[in-house]
Amino acid sequence: MDETTLPQAFRVTLLPQQWTFDASPDQTLLLAGLAAGIRLPHSCRNGTCRACITQMTAGDIQYRIEWPGLSREEKQEGWILPCVAQPRSDITLDAPAATHIVNAPRPVVLQAPRPPDPMASDRDADVRVST
Repeated sequence: MDETTLPQAFRVTLLPQQWTFDASPDQTLLLAGLAAGIRLPHSCRNGTCRACITQMTAGDIQYRIEWPGLSREEKQEGWILPCVAQPRSDITLDAPAATHIVNAPRPVVLQAPRPPDPMASDRDADVRVST
């Protein structure tokens, strides 16, 4: 299939969750997942850190960069970097670390205790003055 005949989108299936989302041929699998509310592990988004490394069990991809941070052996075993991989067919990924963004735990925001307001202090009311 050449670039001029690619469909509008391909179906991406994540295992073992059985979650699916669509990815257009000009979109990376990582960004398509995020747009669909699914977070794959990632960091650099340029194919060098390998935080997103995932095994593709079915499908065909094309990389946005010439040689992403994978060895020849890893490529032959089906490992891909979704941050720079664009679909060229329907894709199945073994992605047990993927999470639904809406179901992900919310970060805890800690706030420092507020200091007492010096103007609201009662300490002057307890002082007795003798004359």
